[in-house]
Amino acid sequence: MQVDMIVVTDGSRILGLGDLGVQGIGIPIGKLDVYVAAAGMNPKRVLPVMLDVGTNNQKLLEDRLYLGLRQPRLEGDEYIAIVDEFMEAVHTRWPKAIVQFEDFQMKWAFETLERYRKRCCMFNDDIQGTAGVALAGLLGAVRAQGLPLTDFVKQKIVVVGAGSAGIGVLNMAVQAVSRMARINGIADKHQFYLIDKDGLVTKDRKKLDPAAASFAKYPEEIDGLREGANLAEVVRKVKPDVLLGLSGVGGIFTEEVLKAMGESNSPRPAIFAMSNPTLNAECTPADAFKHAGENIVFASGSPFQNVDLGNGKVGHVNQANNMYLFPGIGLGALLSGARLITDDMLQAAAECLASYITDDEIQRGILYPSVGRLVPQYIALQTSPYPVSHASGKGTPQKKEKEENGGQCIRDITAEVAAAVLREAVIEDLAEGHGEVGPRELKCMSKEETVEYVKRSMWFPVYHPLVHEK
Repeated sequence: MQVDMIVVTDGSRILGLGDLGVQGIGIPIGKLDVYVAAAGMNPKRVLPVMLDVGTNNQKLLEDRLYLGLRQPRLEGDEYIAIVDEFMEAVHTRWPKAIVQFEDFQMKWAFETLERYRKRCCMFNDDIQGTAGVALAGLLGAVRAQGLPLTDFVKQKIVVVGAGSAGIGVLNMAVQAVSRMARINGIADKHQFYLIDKDGLVTKDRKKLDPAAASFAKYPEEIDGLREGANLAEVVRKVKPDVLLGLSGVGGIFTEEVLKAMGESNSPRPAIFAMSNPTLNAECTPADAFKHAGENIVFASGSPFQNVDLGNGKVGHVNQANNMYLFPGIGLGALLSGARLITDDMLQAAAECLASYITDDEIQRGILYPSVGRLVPQYIALQTSPYPVSHASGKGTPQKKEKEENGGQCIRDITAEVAAAVLREAVIEDLAEGHGEVGPRELKCMSKEETVEYVKRSMWFPVYHPLVHEK
């Protein structure tokens, strides 16, 4: 059995639900379903993994039907030893497999990412996937303001939520600023503000979380504000271009906060209420457009309907869904044969997604492709005339006319993102090739040829007829 893609969890922080123990196995299964549908991964070559290290959910420990270990979670060196053993076993058995970490509690999410990212081809979707989708939206927000992308370095951004996702977004945003500054020869200085449950994070904070320390402001940087200043105070004083929430606290973007955002100096303020599920969203799009103004750009983590603003105007709701990126990151890493998944590969993925939207769509407040339009244009018919390898499951699918869905397909987006990741792996000399395509062939491919190579490598289901029709 060959495995190309593994999604692993320990069930400790299932989004919106907390510690589910072994019952968190549904998350890796669901993510791999998306890999099959969106990235064309062969379902015979994917593996969901649940690391059962116990649970701290007392309700589960007392449930006689609970299937997992009935003991508190392992901690410290005992926990790391289990994950080490798993990663070593995977690398020994399937050295080319990509490993995606999913729904680990914050302390282990960061520690495992830093521990393995320089040794194995792996990434953490909660930290890096969420950050990549957010960065694509932030770059789109710059375009919506009518500014060049290089002006991202000047954006004032307030991030609410200092968990793995919030810190991940800030890390990637800082890397994007540094990259743009380096390329364009401008000052490398960002204007990002972090707010957690105790308010504005500054260097005066006692017991400052190490993960948040690099984003803590010095007193001289926050004239008129103080350590622990509340969200409304910070928004009124900073007048940010973007207010981004990954707090998991429903309704934290209150009417007061949203009205303060409406007074931003930005020509088109952006509000990202990215927490899931819907009840945990920082605000609703209706409230955002009502209190912050009709000119804002809005994105959410949960699905919402567009807002009718009257007079034929529509307030577009953008769903910042990780499915736009993680399938392409995994597929691009696999097809390149990348030894590692680097920050620049993730940046390339985010920038590719950001460039996917047209200028006309951006001006209408659209930052991401509409989920409703992501209907697969490739249909494998029951009587496919194309040969299909039963070993790989690959074949050339038949196409439906693009007019049926405007040419939008999740696999089209994944192919572009995967190609961007692959090309960056080649540039960084990390690509070792995949199957019969070696690193030399990858280096010789044009951008268009790389996208076609990715599409040809996708698995498609072919349903053979049970009854032969004469």
